[in-house]
Order: sequence, then C-alpha cells, then structure tokens
Amino acid sequence: MKVVLNKVMALAAALVVAASVAAAAPADQMSERAAFEQLAKKVRKELVTLPWYGVFDNLEYAIDGSTVTLSGQVVQPSTRKDAERRVRKLKGVERVVNNIEVLPLSGFDDSIRVNTYRAIMGWNSPLFRYGRGVNPSIHIVVKRGHVTLEGVVSNEGDRRLAYLLASGVPGVF
Repeated sequence: MKVVLNKVMALAAALVVAASVAAAAPADQMSERAAFEQLAKKVRKELVTLPWYGVFDNLEYAIDGSTVTLSGQVVQPSTRKDAERRVRKLKGVERVVNNIEVLPLSGFDDSIRVNTYRAIMGWNSPLFRYGRGVNPSIHIVVKRGHVTLEGVVSNEGDRRLAYLLASGVPGVF
C-alpha cells in the first residue's frame, strides 16, 4: 500500500512540475511578444516624428530580436541619418542596419512629385483626405521619373483612382 501511495505522490508531483513548466512557457512567449510590440511602437513613433519626414519619403522597418533594419526611400540625406540615430538610441536596440535609399537630386523628379501630389491630394481631388494630417496615409516616391505610391487607402476603388491620377501626371513613367 505504501508503494502505491508513493507512486501516486510521485505522479502528482510530476504533474504539478509539468503544469508549472507549461504555464511558464506561454508567459515567457507573451512577455517576448509584448516587448516586441512595444519596441515596434517606439520605432514607428521615432520614424514618423522625424522633422523632415514627409509625403515624399517612405520609411519601413523590420525587427529581429534586438536588431532593427531600416529601409525605404527619402529625399534628404539628413532624414536617413536622423532615422538611424533615433532608432539606435531606443532601449532594447543593439544594432541598426540602415538600408534607407537617398533618392537622387533632380529638378525633373521634384516637379513630378509636386504634380503627383496635386493630382492625388489636391483640394479638387476625391482623395484629398489621404494627404491631410501630420503623417499622410499615401506617400509618393519618385525616382528618375518612376512613381511609386506607398501606404494605405480605404478601398480598392480609391487605390485604382490613385493609380490613375498618378499615371496621368505628365512625365511619369
């Protein structure tokens, strides 16, 4: 009888240990996920609050552990440097890989930028609401006459309209 009781107690102890390990694993995963989400929010905030970040720039990031990889395109070289510097200062970031491309200087591209902005987000455009606010939801990237629209719109119709309006700008490839 004592042997059976000892085996039952050992089984119960093993179950308690297994349950505590199983309960601890999701908590660790949850804390890792929460830390990842918190770092992602901080990185995004730092990028969208850069002083020279605007509608003609597009910044993206990826987080892998404590390494943040920056990518996208900017008009000013200072925006590229400022983005790296700000992200590097964040708690939890040990390494920053800066793959942000500085777009070439071009008066031709500048005129396309302005004309595309007016076509898509001008007062007489049905899409003007996407250009309002501190961080517009559509970003216009122009490189050697090629226009890329980055961001989000409410529906497929707005996406197609933005494409048509941008395609109609003189000089756009």
